[in-house]
Amino acid sequence: MQCIQYFAHGLRYTVLPALFVFALPVFAQEPPPIWAYPVAPKGYVPPADDGSLRHVPGSTKGYTLTDIRDLFFALDWFPEGHAAMPSIVAQGRKPNLRPCGVCHRPEGVGGPENASLAGLPSEYMLRQIDDFRTGARTTAVKERAHVFRMISALKELTDDEIKQAVAYYSAMKLPARVKVVESETVPTTYVPNWYYTSKLDGKTELLGARIIEIPDDEENFVNRDHRVTFTAYVPPGSIALGEQLVAGTEADRIPACASCHGEGLKGIDSIPPIAGRSPTMIVRQLYEFKYGIRHGAMAEPMKANTSQMTIADMISIAAYLGTLTP
Repeated sequence: MQCIQYFAHGLRYTVLPALFVFALPVFAQEPPPIWAYPVAPKGYVPPADDGSLRHVPGSTKGYTLTDIRDLFFALDWFPEGHAAMPSIVAQGRKPNLRPCGVCHRPEGVGGPENASLAGLPSEYMLRQIDDFRTGARTTAVKERAHVFRMISALKELTDDEIKQAVAYYSAMKLPARVKVVESETVPTTYVPNWYYTSKLDGKTELLGARIIEIPDDEENFVNRDHRVTFTAYVPPGSIALGEQLVAGTEADRIPACASCHGEGLKGIDSIPPIAGRSPTMIVRQLYEFKYGIRHGAMAEPMKANTSQMTIADMISIAAYLGTLTP
C-alpha cells in the first residue's frame, strides 16, 4: 500500500491513506495546514527566572521573567505611545480572565499566533467577541489551548469592559510589521510555544507548500515588545499569483477581495482590513471559513468566497496581502 508523506513542524510524517482519512475532522476534506497552527510542545520546562530585570531598547521599564510570564498582567514598555489602557486591557482577573493586552499587546499588534486588533472596526470586533462566546467561531486545531483560554476570558467580560476594549483598539493604527520573502528554503525552525522561530544554527530546510513566519528578534518577542517585526517565508511565485487571485482574475472561483474589503483592502464599515496582516493568520481564517469553523453573522459571504479555494490559493493570497501597507 502506498503511504502518504507530509511535513509538520519541520519533520516528515508517513501515514497509511486509510488511517489518514479516518483521522480527518468530519468538517474537512483536507486537514488543517499544520504549519499554520503551531502548538506549544507538551512537557516543555522554561528556563528559571534568575530575578534580573529584562529591558528592551528605548524603554525605561524593566520586568523580570516572572513578570513577562504573568498572563494576567499586560506588560507596557511604552505607556507614552498609546492612550491610557482600559483596566480590562491591562489587568485580568484570576482564574480565567486574562487581559487583552497580554497577547494582543497594549498597542494591539498581536503576533502570528493570534490576531492584530489595532484598527479593526468596532462592529467587527463586537461581532467576533459574540461569535467566540456563542461557539460560532473556534479553531480548526483543538490543541491550540490559548484560543480556548481566550474564549473563557471573553465569556467573563462585562458589557462595559467589552465596549471599552473595542473602542480602545479600534482607534489605533496597525504599523507595518511583516516582510514577505519568496524562497525555496527557510532557516531551520522549531516551535517553542505557539509560534515558529529560527534555531539559529546556520542551516536551512525546504519550505515546500508552507508559510513559515518567524520573529526577527525572538528575545524581545518573548519580552512582548510590540515593535518586533516578522519575516514570512513563502513559496516562489506566491506573491504574483496572490495578487491575481485577490484582483479577481479567477472570479468564477474566487471573487475579487476589494469588492467587500475596499480599496487597498483596508476595510469598509464593519468589514475588516486585511492588508498587511499576518500571513499565517490569514491562512487560518480562510481555511476556517471554507470548512465552517467560522460560521457566525456575516460569515456566509466568506464561506462562499472560499469554497473553491485550495490551500495553495490561500498561501498565495496571504503572501500577497502581507506585502501591502496596513
